[in-house]
Amino acid sequence: MRAAVDQLPPDGSDLPGLDRRRGPFALARMLWARVEHLAHEMGKFGIVGISAFAVDSALFAILLSNRMEPLTAKTLSTAVSATLAFLGNRFWTWAHRERSGLAREYGLYFLFNVIGLGIAVAALGLSYYGLGPIWPVFQTPLANFVAANIVGTGAGTLFRFWSYRRFVFVEAQMPQVAAASAENNY
Repeated sequence: MRAAVDQLPPDGSDLPGLDRRRGPFALARMLWARVEHLAHEMGKFGIVGISAFAVDSALFAILLSNRMEPLTAKTLSTAVSATLAFLGNRFWTWAHRERSGLAREYGLYFLFNVIGLGIAVAALGLSYYGLGPIWPVFQTPLANFVAANIVGTGAGTLFRFWSYRRFVFVEAQMPQVAAASAENNY
């Protein structure tokens, strides 16, 4: 690794934006500058998700304590928490992004939530029904929790972050006319 660094030109000309004369942390500063906005979005997304999880759990417990049927209680608590998560992501996590219509964003948001749920259920199914018959340890409550809530929800969360960022809360596009006229000025 050190030999590869020593082979770089002294001015860092092969790495755009890197000037090796600025010190040993120039590369780290340059990399951070490129991913800083993504790290901030991920942090906000995580805070919104944790908050929605707390609302979902608390509301589910309250509804169950009032003798509501469990599936109805879970459906209601999930709908409320997902709506709060949508609002948090729309107006905080991706507030800087272009709006493309509430109905469109909300519909896609829930579609991607259903796909994320499917990822968690698939992880649980693979663990319980695929690996469980071979290794019974995969059919224990702890294995079910890890498969569904750690592996499945983790993979589903990565999918949802990517899909919300890519399809739901889109970045503003530069108008083609403006881009073409800017090119003609040179």
